[in-house]
Amino acid sequence: MFTIYPALDLRTGKVVRLMQGDPQRLTLYGEDPAAVARRWLEQGARWLHVVNLDGALGEADAENRRALLQVLRVTQEFQAQVQFGGGLRSLESVEDALAMGVHRVVLGTMASEQPQALLKALERFGAERVAVALDVRDGQLRVRGWQSSAPYSPLELMRHLHDQGVRIFIYTDTSRDGLQSGLDLEGMRPLIGLGEIIASGGVRGLEDVQAARRLGCQGVILGRALYEGKIDLREALNAGKADYSLP
Repeated sequence: MFTIYPALDLRTGKVVRLMQGDPQRLTLYGEDPAAVARRWLEQGARWLHVVNLDGALGEADAENRRALLQVLRVTQEFQAQVQFGGGLRSLESVEDALAMGVHRVVLGTMASEQPQALLKALERFGAERVAVALDVRDGQLRVRGWQSSAPYSPLELMRHLHDQGVRIFIYTDTSRDGLQSGLDLEGMRPLIGLGEIIASGGVRGLEDVQAARRLGCQGVILGRALYEGKIDLREALNAGKADYSLP
């Protein structure tokens, strides 16, 4: 199954998008995250990708936590699921997120810097509920809200973590994120087959959804192109169905 994930990036409790992860290049798309979530769920989405930007940047995130709870209440009405990341850098924070009702956590910094905690999360909650973020810029992994480089290549880390039991990976080319310049298909190509890849960063239209599916990705995250009307969510959901005829 190919899954479409509308993104809700949270900053001080509001839905925003950052260009290339830069907090100074912020666009506000909604002051009521629950209403935004309802909008996408009413159009047929069954997963939402929620990011705690404040937590990822190491800032106070109480407003985002309240917004997440509001989003989770809405998803329960639709029997939908939330994939959540940003600032989850300890086993306790992972446990707290899952206890709130998040179905799957996304770990980036922790996966690189605290591999034993990642393994404990996998053992305790299972591979379906733990994804690892592969945030990439110029071929290098980025961590801590994309502010620092990790000492591994994406391929090296993915191979190692797959051997440890990780099955779901979210690949984002941070240089494309929020710019609608197209997915980094070539960067993802060597990783296909090593795990389930969810593509993110730079989606500009339906052609990117189709290209990600053809490549062998298991899903795609939609951000700015969705919020600015460059892609229709219902069309994207149809493109993800098994019986949809790709050009």
